[in-house]
Amino acid sequence: MKHRGRGVACGWYGIARTAAMDRAAVWVELDDGGTVKIATGVTEIGEGILTGLCQIAAQEMGVRPEDIVLGDNDTARVPEAAHAGATRMTYMIGNAVALGCREAFGRFRTAMAQVWGVAPDSIKAFAGQVWVEGSANQRMSMEHAVHVLKKERGIVIVGSGLFTSAHTALRPDTGEATPWQSYVFGAQVAEVEVDDDTGEVQVLGVWAAHDVGRVVNPQQVEGQIEGAVVMAVGHALMEEYVQVKGATTTPGFAKYILPTALDIPHVTSVLLTEPDPKTPLGVKGIGEPAITPTAAAIINAIYDAVGVRMTRLPATPERVMEALSKQRRSVTQPDVAPQLETMS
Repeated sequence: MKHRGRGVACGWYGIARTAAMDRAAVWVELDDGGTVKIATGVTEIGEGILTGLCQIAAQEMGVRPEDIVLGDNDTARVPEAAHAGATRMTYMIGNAVALGCREAFGRFRTAMAQVWGVAPDSIKAFAGQVWVEGSANQRMSMEHAVHVLKKERGIVIVGSGLFTSAHTALRPDTGEATPWQSYVFGAQVAEVEVDDDTGEVQVLGVWAAHDVGRVVNPQQVEGQIEGAVVMAVGHALMEEYVQVKGATTTPGFAKYILPTALDIPHVTSVLLTEPDPKTPLGVKGIGEPAITPTAAAIINAIYDAVGVRMTRLPATPERVMEALSKQRRSVTQPDVAPQLETMS
């Protein structure tokens, strides 16, 4: 017989370490053709950071995302961005890009204000077009504006950005410190179906609500959450690495079982977009945080469905059946040891 249950779990995850210094830097140049060059040591490992940085730079510089050129990421030639991990990429490097672009755009705005004889604050730019606010005829393309500044006035627009987390030293008397600058919070609900004849668990759905700060690209954030849920389903129900006396007995994917398309539940993502107050952009991150509550929610759902508490992962069918058998034995064969002691 199959039984359904639901479980809930919450989690939090710190980003931008402060007990040890975290930082990222970029160089920015407004180049010929109205393009923007961004030089930083960022490394794309599949999470879509390059797309996010292009969107941030385009918004700050008033150009289109396709006008952004992300340069060579060799840290021998460009500013350091530090490691790709710990849910820090958008938070650290995105803010560095924003600061660098704001410096560059500030210089561009001052230079164009001199060209048009207006106040710098009146210079606006969007999608590759530059204009004076409130003026009908003072308008040109970003490409033309760069040509005017470089060829007619000898001005090259550059900027740099450095974003550093607020370092907090360890207290010498207690060793205390603030380990992270910001935190991502989340809650998830999982619905499962448990077959008490086989111990098989099927995850039917996951509802994931996460505090992600200001969202740069909603589709990418939802994709991160969905990918995290898939990884966590494997962690909760399938993936197990076994060693015996230091030697692996899980030498390949024939025994290390991964989720397939048939195992993936429907994932409903809810994005809570309260901007982070400690950064220029207000962004946070969602790489690892979305993994954190998933397994616990699934295990709680199994308990809700069949009343057994799984205390070891993965909750394979064999382990679920073992827990169910133990539960059944405890019901049909109550402990009689105290009665025997009394009789003796």
